[in-house]
Amino acid sequence: MSKVKNIGLEGVEAPAKTCEDTQCPWHGSLPVRGRILEGVVVSDNMTRAVVIRRDFLHLVRKYNRYERRKGLITARLPDCIDVKEGDVVKAVECRPLAKSISFVVVQKGVVS
Repeated sequence: MSKVKNIGLEGVEAPAKTCEDTQCPWHGSLPVRGRILEGVVVSDNMTRAVVIRRDFLHLVRKYNRYERRKGLITARLPDCIDVKEGDVVKAVECRPLAKSISFVVVQKGVVS
Protein backbone atom coordinates (compact mmCIF):
# COMPACT_ATOMS: atom_id res chain seq x y z
CA MET A 1 0.00 0.00 0.00
CA SER A 2 1.43 3.37 -1.00
CA LYS A 3 1.69 6.28 1.40
CA VAL A 4 -1.07 8.91 1.30
CA LYS A 5 -0.07 12.56 1.75
CA ASN A 6 -2.03 15.18 3.63
CA ILE A 7 -2.78 17.90 1.06
CA GLY A 8 -3.90 20.43 3.69
CA LEU A 9 -7.62 20.75 2.88
CA GLU A 10 -10.12 20.42 5.71
CA GLY A 11 -13.10 18.18 5.01
CA VAL A 12 -11.45 16.47 2.03
CA GLU A 13 -10.60 12.82 2.59
CA ALA A 14 -8.13 10.77 0.59
CA PRO A 15 -9.70 8.27 -1.83
CA ALA A 16 -9.81 4.63 -0.79
CA LYS A 17 -8.26 3.52 -4.08
CA THR A 18 -4.51 4.00 -4.60
CA CYS A 19 -2.64 4.94 -7.76
CA GLU A 20 0.88 5.31 -9.14
CA ASP A 21 0.15 8.65 -10.84
CA THR A 22 2.95 11.18 -10.26
CA GLN A 23 0.53 14.07 -10.81
CA CYS A 24 -1.87 12.96 -8.06
CA PRO A 25 -2.04 15.23 -4.99
CA TRP A 26 -2.60 12.22 -2.69
CA HIS A 27 -0.15 9.60 -4.01
CA GLY A 28 2.20 11.64 -6.21
CA SER A 29 4.19 14.83 -5.83
CA LEU A 30 1.73 17.48 -7.07
CA PRO A 31 1.24 20.34 -4.56
CA VAL A 32 -2.12 22.14 -4.46
CA ARG A 33 -2.71 25.82 -3.71
CA GLY A 34 -5.08 28.70 -4.25
CA ARG A 35 -8.67 28.44 -5.42
CA ILE A 36 -11.12 25.65 -4.57
CA LEU A 37 -13.99 25.18 -7.05
CA GLU A 38 -17.05 22.95 -7.20
CA GLY A 39 -18.92 21.95 -10.32
CA VAL A 40 -20.51 19.24 -12.43
CA VAL A 41 -18.53 17.05 -14.83
CA VAL A 42 -19.82 17.66 -18.37
CA SER A 43 -17.19 15.68 -20.30
CA ASP A 44 -14.84 12.83 -19.42
CA ASN A 45 -13.67 11.98 -22.95
CA MET A 46 -10.06 13.08 -22.42
CA THR A 47 -7.40 10.81 -20.96
CA ARG A 48 -6.88 11.69 -17.29
CA ALA A 49 -8.77 14.98 -17.60
CA VAL A 50 -12.36 16.20 -17.27
CA VAL A 51 -14.32 19.35 -18.12
CA ILE A 52 -16.15 20.86 -15.15
CA ARG A 53 -19.06 23.32 -15.45
CA ARG A 54 -19.52 25.98 -12.76
CA ASP A 55 -22.82 27.88 -12.52
CA PHE A 56 -22.85 31.28 -10.82
CA LEU A 57 -24.80 34.53 -10.61
CA HIS A 58 -23.48 37.78 -12.09
CA LEU A 59 -24.81 41.20 -11.05
CA VAL A 60 -25.90 43.53 -13.87
CA ARG A 61 -25.45 46.88 -12.15
CA LYS A 62 -27.51 48.89 -14.63
CA TYR A 63 -30.67 46.91 -13.86
CA ASN A 64 -29.71 45.87 -10.31
CA ARG A 65 -30.50 42.25 -11.14
CA TYR A 66 -28.61 38.99 -11.40
CA GLU A 67 -28.13 36.80 -14.45
CA ARG A 68 -27.06 33.19 -14.55
CA ARG A 69 -23.69 32.43 -16.10
CA LYS A 70 -21.52 29.39 -16.50
CA GLY A 71 -17.84 28.70 -16.79
CA LEU A 72 -15.97 25.65 -18.06
CA ILE A 73 -12.77 24.47 -16.40
CA THR A 74 -10.47 21.69 -17.55
CA ALA A 75 -9.05 19.68 -14.65
CA ARG A 76 -6.66 16.76 -14.21
CA LEU A 77 -8.29 13.52 -13.04
CA PRO A 78 -6.04 11.19 -11.01
CA ASP A 79 -6.37 7.44 -11.53
CA CYS A 80 -7.55 6.91 -7.93
CA ILE A 81 -10.76 8.96 -8.38
CA ASP A 82 -13.54 7.48 -10.53
CA VAL A 83 -15.96 10.04 -11.97
CA LYS A 84 -18.36 10.10 -14.90
CA GLU A 85 -20.53 12.74 -16.56
CA GLY A 86 -23.04 14.31 -14.18
CA ASP A 87 -20.97 13.81 -11.00
CA VAL A 88 -20.39 16.77 -8.70
CA VAL A 89 -16.69 17.23 -7.94
CA LYS A 90 -14.32 19.53 -6.06
CA ALA A 91 -11.23 20.82 -7.89
CA VAL A 92 -8.24 22.63 -6.43
CA GLU A 93 -5.76 24.90 -8.20
CA CYS A 94 -2.27 23.57 -8.88
CA ARG A 95 0.66 24.49 -11.08
CA PRO A 96 -0.03 24.50 -14.85
CA LEU A 97 0.01 20.89 -16.09
CA ALA A 98 -0.91 21.65 -19.72
CA LYS A 99 -1.99 24.61 -21.82
CA SER A 100 -5.48 24.66 -20.31
CA ILE A 101 -5.13 22.50 -17.17
CA SER A 102 -4.36 24.26 -13.88
CA PHE A 103 -6.76 22.40 -11.58
CA VAL A 104 -6.86 18.86 -10.19
CA VAL A 105 -9.92 16.92 -8.97
CA VAL A 106 -9.60 16.00 -5.28
CA GLN A 107 -13.09 14.84 -4.28
CA LYS A 108 -16.21 13.30 -5.78
CA GLY A 109 -19.75 13.80 -4.53
CA VAL A 110 -19.47 17.27 -2.97
CA VAL A 111 -22.61 18.58 -1.27
CA SER A 112 -22.70 22.39 -0.90
